[in-house]
Amino acid sequence: MTGPTNWAGNYTYLARRLHEPASIEELQELVRNSRSLRALGSRHSFNDIADTTGDQVSLRRMPRVFELDAVAGTLTVDGGVRYGEISGPLHAAGYALNNLASLPHISAAGACATATHGSGDRIGNLATIVSGLEVVVADGEIVRLARESDPDAFKGAVVSLGGLGVVTSLTLDLQPTFQMRQDLYEYLPLARVVDHFDEITSSADSVSLFTDWRAALIDQVWLKRRVSDGERFEPPADFFGARIATAPIHPIRRMSAAALTEQLGVPGPWHERMPHFRMDHTPSSGAEIQTEYLVPRRLAVEALLAIDAVRDRISGTLQISEVRTIAGDDLWMSTAYGRASVAFHFTWQPDWEAVRGVLPALEAALAPFEPRPHWGKVFALPPDAIRSSYERLPAFVSLLERYDPSGKFRNAFLDRYIVADG
Repeated sequence: MTGPTNWAGNYTYLARRLHEPASIEELQELVRNSRSLRALGSRHSFNDIADTTGDQVSLRRMPRVFELDAVAGTLTVDGGVRYGEISGPLHAAGYALNNLASLPHISAAGACATATHGSGDRIGNLATIVSGLEVVVADGEIVRLARESDPDAFKGAVVSLGGLGVVTSLTLDLQPTFQMRQDLYEYLPLARVVDHFDEITSSADSVSLFTDWRAALIDQVWLKRRVSDGERFEPPADFFGARIATAPIHPIRRMSAAALTEQLGVPGPWHERMPHFRMDHTPSSGAEIQTEYLVPRRLAVEALLAIDAVRDRISGTLQISEVRTIAGDDLWMSTAYGRASVAFHFTWQPDWEAVRGVLPALEAALAPFEPRPHWGKVFALPPDAIRSSYERLPAFVSLLERYDPSGKFRNAFLDRYIVADG
């Protein structure tokens, strides 16, 4: 009998048991009495970052928290909530988050802990709007850290990779609610992207470029724009040589568009346009494997051409690839730490042997461009290469040792990629 798997089914957890406490007190008691423990979010990681041979804990049965502070302009939520569960009530109250990932199904705590992101030249990853958090650390006590009062430790704690403890609440910066529309274009020549990359990615609040790398072509361009009430906007028929779409399109063309947020320029609330997929639909069969690499924005075009040079090696294993931009930040273990970034995302066929066979060619092509792999996806880069790309890693390790001196929250993933003596 095999154990439970992640959302995509490509990883089977090794944890000996899963706990689902219903209160903070139960959680604290569990942490105190556990020798080895990892928090499990919405199971959207594709590797062993949330796994352990000890105990796992899910916060899905914990009381929901939704505390608006209109004076501070913040929302405090519990550690088990998913973005899609808070977005509607937040919009109804007149507020919005500045960004969302392509899936609203992911947990806020898990997304922030892994530096998960959406898209936008001027928008950081999801962790960058966290202004405070509460964590149950190894001794079972609650530690509260805030951007203003604990600036140094806070920068190490937000993207914690699950190593600091169990995050029980997050405080998020808000802004007034807004409307968005998304317009799609088809068949953008790669040469036009190379010549006009900055113009293309700055042409909307959020821009996604989809390609299957079977030709020197971007199959789809998704432009998500904020719109004001009564604003009249007519998208041009041509976008750098691409033509405007006249029917909804799934990124993987063979799949139905029913699970997607509304396209074709119809305005709607931010949370019903910013993600690619609707909260009330399963985005796909889940039968997939994902990898993603973030490179400095200044190297984006060279990296794009390097991937194109090996497309014959990777396209047969690929379902779809997405290119997005992310603003830089100052969170120690963020994949965008210290640099505006471009993310190259790959959704592979659910065949690990085939994926493992193509990753070396892809990673060799990206090697000159300082790639940082997404913490929650699969990659083959050696641990030394990953550790050397994070200048604040020694400070992060010291932070983990401060709050978890016995290594209760360490696991094979942290031992491999973070703690050099693991």
